[in-house]
Amino acid sequence: MSKTFASQADLEEKKVSFTQLSDNAWAYTAEGDPNTGVIVSDDAVMVIDTQATPVMAQDVIRRIREVTDKPIQYVVLSHYHAVRVLGASAYGAEHIVASRDTYDLIVERGEQDKASEIGRFPRLFQSVESVPAGMTWPTITFNGAMSIWLGKLEVQLLQLGRGHTKGDTVAWLPQQKILFSGDLVEYDATPYAGDAYFKDWPTTLDRLAALQPAKLVPGRGAALTTPAMVQAGLAGTRAFVSDLYASVQAGAAAGKDLRTIYKDTHAALTPKYGHWVIFNHCMPFDVTRALDEATQYPDPRIWTDARDQAMWQSLEG
Repeated sequence: MSKTFASQADLEEKKVSFTQLSDNAWAYTAEGDPNTGVIVSDDAVMVIDTQATPVMAQDVIRRIREVTDKPIQYVVLSHYHAVRVLGASAYGAEHIVASRDTYDLIVERGEQDKASEIGRFPRLFQSVESVPAGMTWPTITFNGAMSIWLGKLEVQLLQLGRGHTKGDTVAWLPQQKILFSGDLVEYDATPYAGDAYFKDWPTTLDRLAALQPAKLVPGRGAALTTPAMVQAGLAGTRAFVSDLYASVQAGAAAGKDLRTIYKDTHAALTPKYGHWVIFNHCMPFDVTRALDEATQYPDPRIWTDARDQAMWQSLEG
């Protein structure tokens, strides 16, 4: 292979920040690695996305314990990807909450996704042996919207549309106008779109924008702490998704094959987005999914470690 597969060569540890956004909200970020959100009320703690292993989750817990001794009562899964959910057991939460669509995706493809993601990005699965056998299963599911009250603090869990996956959930603090977006929004980081709905994603981002967040915790990248930064995060994600899909659609309309479309799209997007975190990792998966959606597969096909390797060899070999 001309390029190291996915992110197997990415071994550099990232500096962690634990940024306070309000009296109740914090963002655990790590220079483009997956983020975790934390909400602290008078009587309980909610964690949004868990890190990839229980050992890695211990660093989140350590930082939570620096600000509160309240019990961690809720874990919210913004979507089903292994890097977001497999640390859940570390928190000892009473409830694990996800959309019904996310639950169904875990049933359909959770095991395959786990093997696939561990193979793609080993550094993000530190001490993977600490992950309990089997899948991380939600104990509460919902369709569309639900509110969880942490004392007097309302947390709205909202499905505002398909984008990164069909089960995407955001956590919204309406009283403070703080949004935890999961991977629907990235900031200076490349959106992974291997399980995406390109046609829906921009409209979903418009619905996030309509909430008028004052602050936003993206799936990757720094916490967005002003309305201007929030708008930049939304606009950047929307532009990437739209630019990539337009390039792939044009290639498909011209009758080009996947490898040619990939090379053309990579070259077209590199000047604008090539400096973003995990750009080279994401692009083969993103272009493959975009061509699927533009042609014959309205829903994402299941990624397996074998399919990952075959696809990478065909595009980068």
